[in-house]
Amino acid sequence: MARGRSPGYDDQREMIVARAAQLFAHRGYPATSMNQVAEACGLSKATLYHYYRDKYSLLVSIAENHVSRLVELVADVEAQRLPAERRLRELIRRIVVEYAGAQNAHRVLTEDVKFLEDADRERVLDKQRSVVAGFARAVVAVRPDLRRAAMDKPLTMLLFGMINWMFTWMRPDGALDHDAMAPVVADLFLGGLPAVQLPKPTRAAAA
Repeated sequence: MARGRSPGYDDQREMIVARAAQLFAHRGYPATSMNQVAEACGLSKATLYHYYRDKYSLLVSIAENHVSRLVELVADVEAQRLPAERRLRELIRRIVVEYAGAQNAHRVLTEDVKFLEDADRERVLDKQRSVVAGFARAVVAVRPDLRRAAMDKPLTMLLFGMINWMFTWMRPDGALDHDAMAPVVADLFLGGLPAVQLPKPTRAAAA
């Protein structure tokens, strides 16, 4: 009879992923060894290999788990069928708060995705594209004319430009936390969105 998993197996895997993400984020994926991950987790190397076969499988788990949570976040907000502006505000709030507890994983996703093998990288990037598309749908719901001018994705990426790099300058012990900053980001973006002028088509586009 096959041995079943221990009751704390999944919790242990999550702890290992969190510690590995912290090491990868601060030392870099190439410079981190499985010995260092085992030490950070308080485990023997043999025990660590019981949960993850190698450092690469940890990288895949960190990137995929993080982006999968973002996909679920977008789906959850869309399922609420909120009015257009409230939907966009809620998406911004949820993703900013999610990043607050996932700064290490987010840094790994942004900086170390290049170390993924082609199939794994494409799967992770597909999920990222899904998240961007969900935000773009919310932006278009506020300003439907943006889609005709193909401005929905560029403006969405500008929004992510604000959100994605908050972890580089926000301090955990600072006067403002992510919960306080989320409505500020929403106010800045939604305050400027009505003022966006649609660009005139270039000659190349017209041709």
